[in-house]
Amino acid sequence: MQRTITRVLLVVSGLAEVVVGTWPLVSPTGFYQDFPGFRTGWVAMDGPFNEHLLRDFGGLNLTLAALLVGAAVIGTTAVARLAGVAGLLFGVPHFLYHLGHVAHFERIDQVLIIATTGLGVLVPLVVLLIPGRRVSTPATP
Repeated sequence: MQRTITRVLLVVSGLAEVVVGTWPLVSPTGFYQDFPGFRTGWVAMDGPFNEHLLRDFGGLNLTLAALLVGAAVIGTTAVARLAGVAGLLFGVPHFLYHLGHVAHFERIDQVLIIATTGLGVLVPLVVLLIPGRRVSTPATP
C-alpha cells in the first residue's frame, strides 16, 4: 500500500497535468501565447505555432494526469511506481531540453522554467523512492 505522502504527490502532480493538458486542447493559441499564465510567452518564444503539436501535447498531459491520479486512487505501491516511471519518462527529456534552451528568456523566466521542469523530475523520483507501507496480516486464531 502507498503512504499518504505518495498519494498526495500523485494527486497534486496529476492535477497540475490536468491544467497543462486541458489548456492547449481548449485554446491552443491561448496556450501558445500565454503559458504559464503568470509569465507569458514561454511556448511562443520557442518556435512557430503548431496546433497539431499543441493538441497532441495536451492529450498526452491528460493521459499522464489520468495515470497519476488513478495510481493514487488504486493505492498500491506497484501502480505508484509505474506512475513514477511514466512521470520520469516525460519529465527527464522535458527538463533536459529546457536546461539547454533558456538563454533567450529573462533571468526570472530561466529560473522559473528550470525550477518547474525540474519538479517534473524530482516529484516522480520521490514517488519511486518512497517505500510502500507495510500491511500487517491479521493473526489467525
